[in-house]
Amino acid sequence: MEEDDLRLAPRTKAADLLAWAEAEGRAPVAESAVRAVLALLELGESRMHDGWPELTSNAVEQLLYERLHLYVQPAPEQDPLAYGEAVRLLVDHQRAAKRLNAKRQERLHAEAEWQGEVAAGLLRRADLVTWPRLYAVLLCAHDVDLADKAAVREWLTAFRELAEEDRRAAFEALAVAGWLDEADEEGWGAARVLSVGMATDGARRLLEQGLMRRSYRNLAELTALGRPMPDELAGDFGAFEEAAVEAALDLFGEWTVPGLPRLLVAEFPDLAPEPGQEEIDAYLAQLPGE
Repeated sequence: MEEDDLRLAPRTKAADLLAWAEAEGRAPVAESAVRAVLALLELGESRMHDGWPELTSNAVEQLLYERLHLYVQPAPEQDPLAYGEAVRLLVDHQRAAKRLNAKRQERLHAEAEWQGEVAAGLLRRADLVTWPRLYAVLLCAHDVDLADKAAVREWLTAFRELAEEDRRAAFEALAVAGWLDEADEEGWGAARVLSVGMATDGARRLLEQGLMRRSYRNLAELTALGRPMPDELAGDFGAFEEAAVEAALDLFGEWTVPGLPRLLVAEFPDLAPEPGQEEIDAYLAQLPGE
């Protein structure tokens, strides 16, 4: 095992895959899409072989249909179909490496193509955003320099000063301007805000679990090789959990806007509320009975 295997966040082989594609004369695929696809596959339930995820129909479906829309917000200039293209590129690479036979290559290629189209549609749905994704879209819509952390914080500070109804109107305006598809008939009411908060909390916890699972998987391999447990995993479990929380926020930012998810959790939780059970119960209690 390499030292990188002991770190929480994946160090994917995106550079190797892109170099192979270039050598093969393949059409270029966005690097950010390749990195996100490889990382999410590794943090899902895919088995790994020599740093490459094992591709199965279930893994492709989990990635493109269940996970991608929780975490990834493509830049305005990036084609959202790039994620499906990245999967197809990986399929062909694994076929060239003789990890797939021709029949499985053809089947996975077809599945990645149509599920990539589905994923592109899911990325536009207002009812499926998480807070980091939603604010990434808002920042783009307001021409904020995403690489300038001070500018991002300044915009969030100003947005916080708006009345709640004005903030929700800004969410609604994203559909009018074409950034997202129209929300359902209930719009950006309390139910929508609650659901976005729940989705964000669940997505981040799922990511944290994937990071910890990756470390334990690598630890098992290390133990099988007769090597001692590294200091990173030998300490207090609470510290390990906290490290997973921090790593998950960093990855969430890599796939949306760097630093944004951490800002929303640490400095602007009022702009991105994540309800606990008490808040959920209170909302359900006020709904009219059947």
